[in-house]
Amino acid sequence: MVRFQLGPAGYGWELPESRVKFEEVPRTAFLIWPLQSTAWASFNKQFSICGERKSVLLGIEIGGTKLQLGLSPGGGEPMVRLERIAVPPGANAEWIRNAILPVVQEMVRNNPVRAVGVGFGGPIDPTSGSVVRSHQVSGWDGFPLRQWLEDSLGLPVAVGNDADCAGLAEALFGAGRGFRFVFYTNVGSGIGGAIIINGQIYSGSKGIAGEIGHLRPDLCDDRQEDVEARASGWAIANRVRRELLNPGSLNSETAELLRACGGKIEELSTEILAKAAREGSRLAQQAFEQAAWVYGWAIAQAVTLLAPEVVVVGGGVAQAGEEIWFRPLRASVDRYVFPPLRGTFRIVPAALGQEVVVHGAIALAQQQVLQQG
Repeated sequence: MVRFQLGPAGYGWELPESRVKFEEVPRTAFLIWPLQSTAWASFNKQFSICGERKSVLLGIEIGGTKLQLGLSPGGGEPMVRLERIAVPPGANAEWIRNAILPVVQEMVRNNPVRAVGVGFGGPIDPTSGSVVRSHQVSGWDGFPLRQWLEDSLGLPVAVGNDADCAGLAEALFGAGRGFRFVFYTNVGSGIGGAIIINGQIYSGSKGIAGEIGHLRPDLCDDRQEDVEARASGWAIANRVRRELLNPGSLNSETAELLRACGGKIEELSTEILAKAAREGSRLAQQAFEQAAWVYGWAIAQAVTLLAPEVVVVGGGVAQAGEEIWFRPLRASVDRYVFPPLRGTFRIVPAALGQEVVVHGAIALAQQQVLQQG
C-alpha cells in the first residue's frame, strides 16, 4: 500500500501501488488538497489516483457570537477544513441559518461527508433534536434544528448542547482523557456544564443536566441572581465597567483601564482585564477573584453531588491563567466542597482550544449516528 499525506497528520488515501501512476513533469507541480483548494506540497512528479477519498464528518458550532464549521475524519484527528463566521450583535436565528446553510451545503457537495454533528449554544430536546431555548439569540426557541439540517443536507444529524459537546471532546481527546468520570464546565460570555461518564454524555431526562451557571448562590438575594450573572465573562467586565463609570473611583488605575479600552467602556473585555490583572491592576484582580469565588462555589456543588475524578475548566475566562483565575477558583472549591471529597479530584484547564465544540459535535455524530446506526 502507498499512503499519500495530503493534509494534517493521519489523513490521506491508501491505495495499492498498481493503482498509482507516476509521470515525469516540469520541475514544479502541486498536489492540491481537495477540501481546501490549497497547495499542501510541491513535487517533481505528477500522479493520478484512481480511488475514493477517505470519508469525513462535519461538525458545526452554533453560538451567540461565532459559528464554526469543520471537517475531520473523527477520533480527535485535526480538522482538514475549518470555517469561522462572526455573528454580528443583534443577529437573529434566521441570520445564523442563512449564514450556515450555503457553507455546509458546499462542504457536503464537495466532500465525502458521512454524518453531521451540531453543538448548539442552548438546551436541546434530546428526543426531537429541537432547540428548547436560546438565551442569547432570538428566534431559536422551539426550532427543529436536527430536522432542518437533515432535510437540507440529506444526511443523518446529531444535535447536542455546546457545553456537552465540548465536555465530550475533552473527555475523549483532551484534558479529561483517561478518566472514567469527567465534569466539564466552561466560563465565557455564559457558564455551562457537562457530565461525561465512560466517554458518554449524561444529559438527564430533559437534556439539560450539569448547568451549574443557573445555580443560585444566595437565597437571601431578592434579585435571584444565578452564578452566570455573577461569574461569567460578561459579569466580570460589567463589574469593572460600573467602577469606571463612578466619578468617585477615578484614579491612575482606572485611567489606565480606560486607556486600554480606548476610552470606550463598552469595549472593555475580559482579555483586557486579564492583561491588566497580570500587570498588577488590583481592580481587575478583584473582579476575577470575586467571580472565581462564586464559580468555585458552583463547582463545589457539582463535585459534592457527582464526585467526578476530574473537573475540566474551559472557556475564554479560564485563559486568564493560573494565578489570576485557577488559584482563587481552587481555593473556593476547597472551601465549599463536601469535606470527605477534598483531595479526591483534580481541577485542570481544558486542552483543546477554540475547536473543542466542533471536535465534540463530530464525536457526538460518531456515537449517535454511526455507532448506533
